[in-house]
Amino acid sequence: MSDTPALPATSREWHLLSRPVGWPQPEDFALVEAEIRQPGTGEVLVRNKYLSVDPYMRGRMSAAKSYVAPFELGKVMQGGAVGEVVASNAEGIAPGDHVLHFGGWREYATIDAKQAVKVDPDAAPLSTYLGVLGMTGLTAYAGLLRTASFKEGDSVFVSGAAGAVGSQVGQIARLKGASRVIGSAGSDEKVKLLVEEYGFDAAFNYKNGPVGEQLREAAPDGVDVYFDNVGGDHLEAAIGSLNLGGRIAICGMISVYNNTEPAPGPKNLARLIATRGRIEGLLVNDHYDLQPQFVQEVGGWVRSGELKYRETVVEGIENNLEAFLGVLRGDNTGKMIVKV
Repeated sequence: MSDTPALPATSREWHLLSRPVGWPQPEDFALVEAEIRQPGTGEVLVRNKYLSVDPYMRGRMSAAKSYVAPFELGKVMQGGAVGEVVASNAEGIAPGDHVLHFGGWREYATIDAKQAVKVDPDAAPLSTYLGVLGMTGLTAYAGLLRTASFKEGDSVFVSGAAGAVGSQVGQIARLKGASRVIGSAGSDEKVKLLVEEYGFDAAFNYKNGPVGEQLREAAPDGVDVYFDNVGGDHLEAAIGSLNLGGRIAICGMISVYNNTEPAPGPKNLARLIATRGRIEGLLVNDHYDLQPQFVQEVGGWVRSGELKYRETVVEGIENNLEAFLGVLRGDNTGKMIVKV
């Protein structure tokens, strides 16, 4: 094992104490001290620098069967993180290297080196590997280009468009030749950002009136692609405006994540028959084969300034939970990140 500078004996980490019903409450969680474990064979010890908080984590707090295992009660929670290797017992990764991994919600993580991906802090700021060049970015890229089968000339509607995924979907669509890009967001300030900074052709505040009416006004010729981060009335509105052969990629439904009763579904699903419309769910885990292509293409756009991104950075691991709740409330513009 490599020589390491003196490390603290313990690390702070977040545990889930009870499974939330409805909105998560502070008493469902605890920030605890845990012993730092030196890496065994094939492992590395990482000092986390940035942690990711994402809407999908709400689902992992439930015991319901899903596409990913729930967080275990009384154990450290997990999430995307990027940090510096401070000790290594694995070939190919040395102290001083920076890695992306999923041992987040804590200050130090001892992880299997196979679960760590080396990243270059000189090629892009470290925090971008959690957002614009990370899982959220790949979600946008794969969801638009593969799941929604985007093609040049399509009219694209994105809900939650000022968020980390949505803002990237709209910009990729524009850079790839969309005829029109429309976004919805939850404040007039975010609407202004979509049009003035991200280059959307039109945007509206969904709190200012019925979504269906505002979408028809913003997209009088209908939409060919809808990228859904919200569900609910947005999905119904998109089905109502869908053109012949339209495609809908379901990425998230943040509007229903904290519901204790099932939300009513869209009332106009029969319209998919007339439009021959298609709805398909999207999980980024199915699309990691696109990662090299994604990093090359989107990394180029980020470096050239053609693709812009925002980050909302919260300082301190003690504020990790509040940052997560902020994502559910829509407090963030762009990717919500915790600086450890």
